[in-house]
Amino acid sequence: MCDFFLELTLNLFEGNWRRSWIGFFLYPNGFEVARLNSSYPGGLESYIKTARELLADSKAGKNPFDGFTPSVPKGEVLTFGDNNFINFEEAGVREAQKAAFVLVAGGLGERLGYNGIKVALPAETTTGTCFLQYYLESILALQEDSCRLTQGDCQAQIPFVIMTSDDTHARTIQLLESNSYFGMEPTQVKLLKQEKVACLADNDARFAIDPNNKYRIQTKPHGHGDVHSLLFSSGLLKAWHAAGLRWVLFFQDTNGLLFKAIPAALGVSATRQYHVNSLAVPRKAKEAIGGITKLTHADGRAMVINVEYNQLDPLLRATGHDGGDLNDETGYSPFPGNINQLILEIDPYIEELTKTRGSIKEFVNPKYKDASKSSFKSSTRLECMMQDYPKTLPASARVGFTVMDAWLAYAPVKNNPEDAAKVPKGNPYHSATSGEMAIYRANSLILRKAGAQVSDPVLQVFNGQEVEVWPRIAWKPKWGLTFAEVKRKVSGSCAFSQRSTMAIKGRNIFLEDLSLDGALLIEAIDDAEVKVRGSVQNKGWILQNVDHKDASVPEELRIRGFKINKIEQLEKNYSEPGKFCLNP
Repeated sequence: MCDFFLELTLNLFEGNWRRSWIGFFLYPNGFEVARLNSSYPGGLESYIKTARELLADSKAGKNPFDGFTPSVPKGEVLTFGDNNFINFEEAGVREAQKAAFVLVAGGLGERLGYNGIKVALPAETTTGTCFLQYYLESILALQEDSCRLTQGDCQAQIPFVIMTSDDTHARTIQLLESNSYFGMEPTQVKLLKQEKVACLADNDARFAIDPNNKYRIQTKPHGHGDVHSLLFSSGLLKAWHAAGLRWVLFFQDTNGLLFKAIPAALGVSATRQYHVNSLAVPRKAKEAIGGITKLTHADGRAMVINVEYNQLDPLLRATGHDGGDLNDETGYSPFPGNINQLILEIDPYIEELTKTRGSIKEFVNPKYKDASKSSFKSSTRLECMMQDYPKTLPASARVGFTVMDAWLAYAPVKNNPEDAAKVPKGNPYHSATSGEMAIYRANSLILRKAGAQVSDPVLQVFNGQEVEVWPRIAWKPKWGLTFAEVKRKVSGSCAFSQRSTMAIKGRNIFLEDLSLDGALLIEAIDDAEVKVRGSVQNKGWILQNVDHKDASVPEELRIRGFKINKIEQLEKNYSEPGKFCLNP
């Protein structure tokens, strides 16, 4: 049987696909090959063909940007809280009824020092809300706000898709089911599982054998760009189009600020009629984040895509920009920083994927043993990135970006404590520690913009990371998903001391001349209207350092470097309909 398998494998290695296909079905592990074939657009024959082309280019040292000249594309730069921002937010909330949301969640939290799936990690520990709960509740809040703005003339539910992997699929289902989908209807949520692709052993794209099983082909993840082919092959895109949807919004798994930016960005897409809109933040020149760039080829081709920071600077220098990637008069690079959150208009999206059978441009990154580039240190595979979708679009496609301040839109959680502590001072840590503090900072700054007095932060060190500690203020998305909604619910002379903690869980809670120095927890059903006034002062909640190596502390706290000591608080829960006033 082993000889039979090897003969069939050799047939595949030599491209004799059709001659070996039936044999693979007869072989016990043939179903694995059938799965690899069916899950890749165009099948394994297409995979091998593309791999050989890309490996040849890699061996030859071909520059993928050869012949292209970079320039700054057109886009929208927003200032939080001004009339322009508020107008875009309202337009985005109206459009939300025509949108579907797609979460790319194929990764575990191992890089973070967390053994669970990343979406199960608390975004902040004041309320304990995990990332997946935050996303679901934000979509539900958008759904309700959109219906209210359009006076009920909207679809009943906003579709939500989660792309999982072998690593995360079962655990994502368990998280959803054990929490009753965090209030969302189960029929509203679809899970699409990403499959792996075959590994390649050499420049001829021969398949690599699994080191743990000589009868199997080694496989590895293909990249989050698979989300496009999964949406296309599942038929969801056509179903959404038939239902009258106009937008598909893509986001990744651990950004606790994202939905503060989505309404305005969606409003930009609708107003500017972008086919592709990339959410972006200001970036310093040469900062380790990709830049949104327009590339124009000598033959007339043009595209607006993300160019990685280590490619952007040399590309600029090679095309006449002597200083490379430099800051302009704003103090930032004119090329905005890509944060991998995309808004696509569904009609041109379907049209493009129909041409490509759902696939997008791939790349290969082999690690060669020596300068001859004749053999690999280990197997490689083709990869694809979600944000590379625009590479195949025609020059007529309307591709733009929306820039917002990083404090409002971008606080990814991806680095473990050791790696974060090594980040040079002044650069973002992108850890669980900084991600939680970013949420408190954003909420504090939003309240300031709404007219409240919020004390300045203090600097503290957790897990070797010096961070700003603002008042620990958190609220449910239904309380204030947009700035206009927050501003409507904060009035008079509200003030929050630095040592304050506040958690708001309820739609109709209004802060009027509230002075807080301590901890306040308030929860109310939707049919209860609560006005919170007066002075609240108590011993509050304090942050206590914990050692990230202390195994007696739960992982989700160890990776932050602190836990909350709940000394004293004022807590009120309004579970009956009516109008109430809290005035301690």
